[in-house]
Amino acid sequence: MAEADRVPEEIADLATLKALAHPLRREILRHLRGGPASATTLAAALGENTGATSYHLRELAKRGFIEEAADLARGKERWWRRRPRDLRFPRRGEQSAEMRTVFDELNSWHFADDVDAWARFQAQAERLGDWADAVPFSRATLHLTQEELKRFFDDYMALVKRYRHAVDAVSPDARELRVRFIAFAEPDPE
Repeated sequence: MAEADRVPEEIADLATLKALAHPLRREILRHLRGGPASATTLAAALGENTGATSYHLRELAKRGFIEEAADLARGKERWWRRRPRDLRFPRRGEQSAEMRTVFDELNSWHFADDVDAWARFQAQAERLGDWADAVPFSRATLHLTQEELKRFFDDYMALVKRYRHAVDAVSPDARELRVRFIAFAEPDPE
């Protein structure tokens, strides 16, 4: 299925959100962005034992975040790849209190990870050549209704899908880029 044709899937149950928020599972999913891996290769890369990586791979597969890469299997060794999905989350007001807590923890981790990656990028800028100059940046303040914000986000996601490539179709001169979008209401003055 082409990226643009992928139907958004809402994660509406706590167990699936918890599966996604688990620290080792987040690391496994991050590692699998680079291509398929086995429990053994993940254990070595992440400093874990194969029992732990094997268990967490099965849990991620059970929730549909990854799938077996049977074409890469060697003997009893199973290989796994990320399963491309367009994940969405329910509106905050539709989440249970426990789901909001897990969702907030997951978002906090994502933000901290992005800030850390930005700091590493800045520290390495001198070594990145032309890529150090390739940082499109925009800040904007809009006045939108909730319906307009929904359309804006849908347009943004369509643009992301248009440029997302399967791992095996990435150009050799391409680099993995972090592209983020967040919009939130201006907080009231204290």
